[in-house]
Amino acid sequence: MASRKQKRVLRYVEEGSLLKLKSYLRKHPDIELNFTKGSKGRTPLHLACSLGDDAVLRLLLKWGADPLSKDRKGDTPLHLAANRALKHGKRAYDDLVVPLRKRCPVAMETPNRAGVTPQDTLQWMKEEQFQKSPGRGESSKKADPEKEWRNKLFGECQDELFETFGQYEEDLSWEERESENFVDWADRIRQEYGRKRAQSEREAARAASGSQKKSRKKESESEARSRLEFQAKLEAEHAAYLAHAARKEEEIRKGKKERYEEKCTATFRGESESRLGYSDIPWPSPLGSVQEMVAVMLHGVDRVNKTTFRKFLMRQQTLWHPDKFAQRCGARLEEGERGRILDTVTALSQELNKLAENAK
Repeated sequence: MASRKQKRVLRYVEEGSLLKLKSYLRKHPDIELNFTKGSKGRTPLHLACSLGDDAVLRLLLKWGADPLSKDRKGDTPLHLAANRALKHGKRAYDDLVVPLRKRCPVAMETPNRAGVTPQDTLQWMKEEQFQKSPGRGESSKKADPEKEWRNKLFGECQDELFETFGQYEEDLSWEERESENFVDWADRIRQEYGRKRAQSEREAARAASGSQKKSRKKESESEARSRLEFQAKLEAEHAAYLAHAARKEEEIRKGKKERYEEKCTATFRGESESRLGYSDIPWPSPLGSVQEMVAVMLHGVDRVNKTTFRKFLMRQQTLWHPDKFAQRCGARLEEGERGRILDTVTALSQELNKLAENAK
């Protein structure tokens, strides 16, 4: 039976959520990816092939998915990829069959229960299906070196953007905490951006000194203007990148606040009499410090309006007052964790009291 983590992996594959899947595999590198689920007995790699998702397929292969795994019909992922290539032509062949064949050549000759191999299926592809269409960006004109350099640099920035957002994809779990907060992340990105920009400028200077030093000693006005425009464009893209990251951080904080309020309602106002351990208490930030918990509570609260702010603090003080908390939940607390729970409640109450005093 698939575990909770494996079910999450399967869901991300079904949704085609590449960044979420990449982030989750990084957080849980020990997940077994060759599990089967459903009436067809297919693995996540089978599912990626049936959906034609080449990006997810390559990611699963990178993390150890087995190209020789079989479903209940004895089909390997390459059987499904070959069937899709037969239907959709060269693009599906290049996206699905080629990476699987490259990773495991023997899979081409592996038969299913009917004795059919992927190679047998691919023999039915028509010759015109293999005709190569002109690639994107191909042109008979000579390539512009400066344009190629700009595209390459922009591509590196874009790759870094995707890698970073992959780390920040929220997996909606109360059991996990980001390994890096937004401030540290922003500082690291700024340093990396400065380093790459300096490196790019050095490379451009070396290229200019090697190819242009003999022909001319000064840049023309048009070249200088082009360089300044490109620099401004790069800085604008970086500013947009940081703004996007800030919006993402805001969404994460807002989601934490909403889950905190929902769990408070379920725990403190519900009719359940189940026992409560430390992880069952609706802490605003389960693995964070008291200050981080208060930061989640106060997210989105208008501190300028003193009346509104004091009313909000009063509600939180009432909710986390040690005596009132003990009256509501004391009988349900697990004995082995009672002391730890009450200590955290007391510390949280004291922090809220300090804020209330300062707000007067």
